[in-house]
Amino acid sequence: MGTVTTTIRSRIDISGATAILAVGDLVAIAAFVLIGAVYGHGESLWNVGRHVGTFLPFLIGWLAASMLGSLYTTDARRSVLRAISWTVPAWITAALVGQLLRATTLFHGSFSPIFLLISTVVGLALLVPWRAGVAYWLGGGTLT
Repeated sequence: MGTVTTTIRSRIDISGATAILAVGDLVAIAAFVLIGAVYGHGESLWNVGRHVGTFLPFLIGWLAASMLGSLYTTDARRSVLRAISWTVPAWITAALVGQLLRATTLFHGSFSPIFLLISTVVGLALLVPWRAGVAYWLGGGTLT
């Protein structure tokens, strides 16, 4: 158990900056789900249970990818280029994991190559500017 705790602590910088970054990530992923559901599929914004069911596989994918990629460390937000180069593969992984989870009986939906492409592009369009902006702000305006 100590090894797991040590590994997690090495991949997460416990700070206010990390908390803000994580909340922004959750908002970006939730926005991706809601934009797709409401504008893409015409679902009601108030269909909360369905939206949560769509959000969870992508959240699980993001948590796994961000932990493996150390996206909540100070190093991950050291510069804009670093933030972008670490966020892109993490979200691609998260979107793939989310799609694979949707193909199980645990979540509604199914695996769709088109939705994988859409979720990758839209997720990146939301996460990359957010994380790049945070890196710019916290990294003292460092681009590289």
